[in-house]
Amino acid sequence: MKALLLATAALAAPVVLSSSALADDGLADNLILNMRLRYENVDQDGLAETASALTLRTRFGFETPRRNGFSVLLEGENTAHLIDDFADTVTPNPGYPVVADPEITELNRAQISWRSETGVGVTLGRQWFVLGDQRFAGPVGFRQNSQSVDAIRITSGDSWPVTLDYTYIDRVHRIFGDDHPLGELDSASHAGEARVDTPLGEVAAFALLLDFDNAPALSSQTLGLRLTGTHEAIAYRFELANQSDYGASTGDFDLTYLRAEADYRSGNLSIGGGIEVLGGDGVQGFQTPLATLHKFQGAADVFLSTPADGLRDLYVRGSWRFPDAAPGPVSLGFAWHDFASDDGDIDYGSELDLVAGLALSERLSAEAKAAVFDGDAGGPADRTKIWLSLVFDY
Repeated sequence: MKALLLATAALAAPVVLSSSALADDGLADNLILNMRLRYENVDQDGLAETASALTLRTRFGFETPRRNGFSVLLEGENTAHLIDDFADTVTPNPGYPVVADPEITELNRAQISWRSETGVGVTLGRQWFVLGDQRFAGPVGFRQNSQSVDAIRITSGDSWPVTLDYTYIDRVHRIFGDDHPLGELDSASHAGEARVDTPLGEVAAFALLLDFDNAPALSSQTLGLRLTGTHEAIAYRFELANQSDYGASTGDFDLTYLRAEADYRSGNLSIGGGIEVLGGDGVQGFQTPLATLHKFQGAADVFLSTPADGLRDLYVRGSWRFPDAAPGPVSLGFAWHDFASDDGDIDYGSELDLVAGLALSERLSAEAKAAVFDGDAGGPADRTKIWLSLVFDY
């Protein structure tokens, strides 16, 4: 990790130092400032207390203008606790539900990137890593502390018939921060994707070879195919993957992943649904440790780790946008999930999610969100979560 960051700094120095013209280019236009004040309330059966978390996340940094194809990005991140009646995964707080937003101050991103005129690109250093729609890898943007990786990423751009994307990951900086035992993953992992446009839509083949020395249970090999496209007012996605043991993993498993979904979109209305199945063999469930998990399988985050018997998620969802509302555009959304084991023999429960967003100005927005999980007997505990957020984005 240190070697990778030192190499990034050495490469970045000439770009930064030779940019005395930064002021002439308007450095203020390249500043990064994002602040999110959020209240989260969690009421969970089986725990004596109700969690109340008021946290403030601040990201601050800059990205230089691109010169001769090069650009440098530096960004720090801080999460502060204003009300801390919750378990944050680092500091014990018996009897309270978990809100996975520990206090941290850290270097979030430190990268140098190069882009050719044809779109070929290389990014070196600490960066966000996204694969597809973040189902298998993403920065976990919902939590206050985002996930970043020390990596080198090479992309072919879109000037070739097939778009290629390869990443080598040296270390993963997770949302739990450095003080958590698994806040960082020692990695020797590879990720690759090839995408091509077809008459049916975009077809992608991807591979995630995850090898974590200090977290062998999270090591695995995932190979998959994905089709995304639209037909008139219907947007659709089909995804199929296989996961098996790899690298430091001590298990012996061979599991399947399936997702099929479709949404009808007309103007400011979208409604649809689908099915997602993560296989399980009774000992091991299909896992996605680098994913932005909050986006999938319910906002209550009941299934951040797939049960050993796997998980089947049947869901419907919808959203509406009112662009002419005052004082700014309003968006409303809902999702309903029915959860069961991979083969459907075990009912885990159901969940209803609701969200409303309001744009107060060009840079300021507010959001209210709720998730109610109703578990079946013997399954995960019932819980209700409520979020109120205010976001400033420079």
